[in-house]
Amino acid sequence: MAAPVNRLKENLAAGQLQTGCWLGLVAPYVSEIAGTAGFDWVLIDGEHAPNGIGQISSQIGALQGSDSAIAVRVPVGEDWIIKQVLDAGAQTVMVPMVETGAQAQAMVRATRYAPDGVRGVGASVGRASHWTGIADYSTTANAQICLIVQVEAQRGIDNLDDILAVEGVDAVFIGPADLAADMGYLGQLDAPEVMAAMEDAVLRIRAAGKSAGIMCTDPEFARQAIGWGVNFAAVAVDAITLSNGLRAAARAFKD
Repeated sequence: MAAPVNRLKENLAAGQLQTGCWLGLVAPYVSEIAGTAGFDWVLIDGEHAPNGIGQISSQIGALQGSDSAIAVRVPVGEDWIIKQVLDAGAQTVMVPMVETGAQAQAMVRATRYAPDGVRGVGASVGRASHWTGIADYSTTANAQICLIVQVEAQRGIDNLDDILAVEGVDAVFIGPADLAADMGYLGQLDAPEVMAAMEDAVLRIRAAGKSAGIMCTDPEFARQAIGWGVNFAAVAVDAITLSNGLRAAARAFKD
């Protein structure tokens, strides 16, 4: 038996638009609800949400029956945490703050078993191999890993061509908020200079044969980004959706 086919990797490689939801509420029940909502993918955030490996693993477990593909954003691009989320069952990993081709290459190697990488061999005690139930997991896992690197600083934009040249990087995700801040436009994601930089980056990513991702919870911006060629679009965030809904409900009886 081989590692499960990564549907998200396949769909992105085919150029299909994949829309998804960011999960930051650190609650398996909430993640399970999101998995029934109809998104193509859901992403468990380990960078800005207080998700440790235990909570990440629990949410992956809660999402096993979901039709939505599961992705995990690690807090930092380090071998040890990437190894843990892969062993916990993630096949799609997002790494923040990648700024050079060398960093991107190191992340590819962190997600692959030898001889293609440095991922430690220990999935037999994890969900990834179904606790040894997938007999050929270690020899087939590499082909099903989807690696998404985040470019969210001017240095990353400057080195984008080097990042795009790295084999094993499936998608590049632009972080609008951090990029705007790094460019000197903190909180001004719609500044013309920031918009131009993002559009140019998306065009270059797609021209290189990679998938382009972006955070676009504003519907108008989402349509614009998809028009540029974005095909990995984060269109919702669980915490924002909940807070907006609760505030609207509270206002409805106060106004």
